[in-house]
Amino acid sequence: MTVCGFPEFLWIWNRRQGLETPALHRRIARWLNARWRAGDRRLLLQAFRASGKSTLVGLFCAWLLLQDPDLRILVLAAEQDLATKMVRTVKRVIERHPLTPHLRPERADQWASDRFTVARAREHRDPSMLARGVTANLTGSRADVLICDDVEVPNTCDTAPKRHDLRQRLSEADYVLAPGGLQLYVGTPHSYYTIYAETVRPETGESAPFLAGFKRLTLPILTDDGRSRWPEKFDRAAIDALRRRHGPAKFDSQMMLRPVASAGCRLDPDRMPLYEADLIYSERNRQAVLTLDGRRLVSASCRWDPAYGAPDGGDRSVVVCVFTDEAGGYWLHDAAYLSVEPDGDLDAARQQCRAVARFADRNFLPAVAVETNGIGRFLPGLLRAEIRALGFSIAVVEKHSAQRKETRILAALDAPLAAGQIRCRRPVWSTPLPQEMREWRADGSAKTHDDGLDALAGCLIDEPVRLPRTPAPDAVRPGWRGGPSVTADADFDL
Repeated sequence: MTVCGFPEFLWIWNRRQGLETPALHRRIARWLNARWRAGDRRLLLQAFRASGKSTLVGLFCAWLLLQDPDLRILVLAAEQDLATKMVRTVKRVIERHPLTPHLRPERADQWASDRFTVARAREHRDPSMLARGVTANLTGSRADVLICDDVEVPNTCDTAPKRHDLRQRLSEADYVLAPGGLQLYVGTPHSYYTIYAETVRPETGESAPFLAGFKRLTLPILTDDGRSRWPEKFDRAAIDALRRRHGPAKFDSQMMLRPVASAGCRLDPDRMPLYEADLIYSERNRQAVLTLDGRRLVSASCRWDPAYGAPDGGDRSVVVCVFTDEAGGYWLHDAAYLSVEPDGDLDAARQQCRAVARFADRNFLPAVAVETNGIGRFLPGLLRAEIRALGFSIAVVEKHSAQRKETRILAALDAPLAAGQIRCRRPVWSTPLPQEMREWRADGSAKTHDDGLDALAGCLIDEPVRLPRTPAPDAVRPGWRGGPSVTADADFDL
C-alpha cells in the first residue's frame, strides 16, 4: 500500500539528514515516481558526474521496498565493490528513515553488506537486495527490479571486444528479470560506442541502439540556455574549471553526456563529409571520363592489406580505394573487409585475390597495390593470375612498408583530415573503418584493429596512378584521367 510518493520519501530523508533537496534531485525523483506509476519498466537515467544519481537510485530502491517488501532487487555494477556500495546505502536508509524501520529483519544473517532480506510475507530463494559485478555468474538468480548502475566504465568499454562482452553480459541479465520487472540503467557515456547511445552506430553491426525502447531522462550539467542544473554546487566558475582541468573530450562525455572517444580522437571520422554518389564512366571524343558527384576524377589509388587471421581476433584483410579530383580533393569511395568460405572451390588466398580483382573492376581502378610485408609476399602473382582469368586489365603493384605503422598512418591522414579534404561514401561508413579511426592512438596504446586504416593510409601515400588519355582498343578499358585531346594531320610525303 502506498504510504507516500518518492519525492516526499526523498524530502523526508533529506530533512532528517539536515540537507536541502535541490531542484535537480526533485526533478529526478518526480521522473522516477511518474514512470513507476505509469507502468514504464524500461528506464535510462543519465546525469552528469557527481550529480548524486546513484544515491537517489538507492533511495528509490528503499522506497520500492516500502511499497512492496516482496520485491527482489538486483544491483549490477562494473565491479562488485560499486554494487555493494549501493546496497549498503539502501541498508542505511531502511535503518534510519522514519517510514522504513519495520522492514529490518529480526535475524542478523539476513542483513549482510552485499545482500539483505527485509521482513516480508513471501518466502523467496533470492534476497530482497543483492549486489553483483557485471562479470559475475547470474545463472539461477531472479529479480523483480534490475538496477544497472555504472556498468559502463573505461575498464568495460575501452576496446571493441570489451564492449561486445559488456553487451553480451547485459543481454544475459535480461533472463534474470521476472516478467513485467523494472530494468533501470544509471550512468554516463564513456565511449562513442556507448550502450546509452540514442542512434545506431552502423560500423558496430547493430541494427538498433542497445537500449532502444527505453524511456530516457538525460540531464547534462548545463541546460540548453547555458545555465547550471545544480548552481548551489556547480556555479559557472566551477564548471569552467572542470572543463579546463579535464579537457573538452572528457567534459563533453562525463558532464554534458555526449558520447565521444574515451581518450580523445586524433583521426576523427566525423571530419569526413559523406556523399552517396556513384561513379559515372563515359567516353567523349575518344576520351574516357570518370566523374563522381559532378566532379571529374584525375587519379586513383587502391591498397590491399592482406591477412589470414581469424576474423574476430587476428588481422583483417582489407582493400580500400581513394580517388582524387581536379581540385586535389580525396574521395574515399569503397572499402571491403574480405572473408573466405572454408568449403569453397578455391583456397583462401585465391578467394581473396578474386574478390580484390572484382573490387578493382567495379571501381574502374587501373591498378592495385599489394602490401607485401608478411603473407603478402607471394600474393601479387596469384592476384595477376586471377585478374587474367577474369579477363580484366588491371595492373598489380607490389609495396613493401618499412616505416612504423603508427607513423605512416599519422603522416598520411592527419593533415588531410584536419583540412576536411577527404570525403567518404556513405556505405564505407557502415564498415569497421570509422571505428578503427576513432579508437586509433598515435602511441600504439590502443589494442584494436587498424588494418582498414593502414590500407587507407597506403592509398593516400601512394603516388596517384596516371592512366592513358585516349581509349584503348578492344577489351582494354580506356583511361579516364583526362587531358587535352590533340588531332594531327598525318597526310604528308617523306
